Amino acid sequence: MERAEVLKRVIGILTEAQDIRLAAQAGEPEVSEASGDSGASGRGPGDEGGTAGVATHLLNEMLPSIRVPADATPREVAALVAEALGPALHTMVSGFSLAFTSLAMAHDAGRTDVTSMEVLQELALEIEAGSYDEGP
Repeated sequence: MERAEVLKRVIGILTEAQDIRLAAQAGEPEVSEASGDSGASGRGPGDEGGTAGVATHLLNEMLPSIRVPADATPREVAALVAEALGPALHTMVSGFSLAFTSLAMAHDAGRTDVTSMEVLQELALEIEAGSYDEGP
């Protein structure tokens, strides 16, 4: 998965999380994946539209399957897991760090003219324009 796609997915996860928080603050029922109840969003269990669904979908797409020989030592298993997961986890953490930094910079600058959603939308537009195609 391309870096820009991961960054856009991270923004989607944060946006969905904020929607859920706002709904909770407004007293609207949440989607409970465990119980299968759908709240105001009308989403059901396992629906890709909910935050858990979006995050799970991202993880399923990014994280590789790992084959471990039956006779592998614990140290060998750890090395195989680290080697396989390291690049994907680095990309995801970088995406969340970029989003956090963008939000923090707006906050630290005293920007009261934009909401966090608007900061995330601007970041998504920058990503779409290719501003973050290079780098780790």
